[in-house]
Amino acid sequence: MTRDYPVSSIRLPHDLPLDSGQVLSDAEIAYESYGVLNEARDNAILICHALTGDQFVASEHPVTGKPGWWDRMVGPGKPVDTDRFHVICANVIGSCLGSTGPASMASDGQPYAMRFPVITIRDMVRGLVGLLDELAIERLHCVIGGSMGGMQALSLAANFPERAGRVLAIATTARHSAQNIAFHEVGRQAIMADPAWSNGDYYASETSPDAGLAVARMAAHITYLSEDGLTEKFGRRFQDRPDGAPGAKSFGFDADFQVESYLRYQGSGFTRRFDANSYLYITRAMDYFDLAEEHGGKLAQAFGGSEARFCIVSFDTDWLYPTAESRHIVHALNAAGAAVSFVELSAPFGHDSFLLDVPALDRVVAGFLSQ
Repeated sequence: MTRDYPVSSIRLPHDLPLDSGQVLSDAEIAYESYGVLNEARDNAILICHALTGDQFVASEHPVTGKPGWWDRMVGPGKPVDTDRFHVICANVIGSCLGSTGPASMASDGQPYAMRFPVITIRDMVRGLVGLLDELAIERLHCVIGGSMGGMQALSLAANFPERAGRVLAIATTARHSAQNIAFHEVGRQAIMADPAWSNGDYYASETSPDAGLAVARMAAHITYLSEDGLTEKFGRRFQDRPDGAPGAKSFGFDADFQVESYLRYQGSGFTRRFDANSYLYITRAMDYFDLAEEHGGKLAQAFGGSEARFCIVSFDTDWLYPTAESRHIVHALNAAGAAVSFVELSAPFGHDSFLLDVPALDRVVAGFLSQ
């Protein structure tokens, strides 16, 4: 995937230190903003995106032409009300929608590819804080994130406690489980097994590891859904034939079932907007995430210096980051003496519930931001 569209971005004036001990020089952070920053500069909200997300939270996506990934939540009169708040969403470092990542040019004029340093969630947050510094925003009204975005929100609260007055973390976790690491490894191996991956040096080639990336996306997408949701939407129904004939067994390996066709569609569409190497780097960052490990092995210590108000939200059908993970965060916040509210919402959509039409989430978000 190559980028041939304009983006708004800021180049950080200082080297960005990384947890690996390396530094990222001339890092560029691409972002979108909505609403007006008030004179006191205290009405800013930072929204952190998930693994395959981007900065186009409420803007038309320049590649797909689709509405922003949280367009239903962000805008005038919406729960994250841009008539009241100045909303910022930035592409994380390591990604491919304008921020510095594996596809970016290194100092020798060639793409970094696998020379790009391995990054962590905390490194991503350092990049976001660098952006806030350049925008002269010292303290956020709130930082919000779902899934990997929730990891970033929690990391910002733990490592830069003075930078946000509120923290809203949705469908997330304080550390990646062995099961989730395993799912990510399947995706990475699918990409690296694609002959077109070429050890990551495919940018000058006429081919890219789209087949491997599509399989990685298909495998991951299953984890974003619920069993009941898949059953209701697809069941064991067959896919109609291209010639208009009703669905039936082909006694071959075409997409006989509707669910197969759906996953193939998700995989092929993803390759048009995302870079395979970025997928490797970002999934590795998520796997390394363990907020307690970063703070002496006790999660409560991560939040000891925070005076922010927290709101933690989970969904009853999310088996990727189940409610038990959110309760673990809430218990640590209670132990740290933080102000925290917690709600488990009922929704049929699995992990993706935070992106879809769940009116109860709208009420939680709007209420928390208005406290």
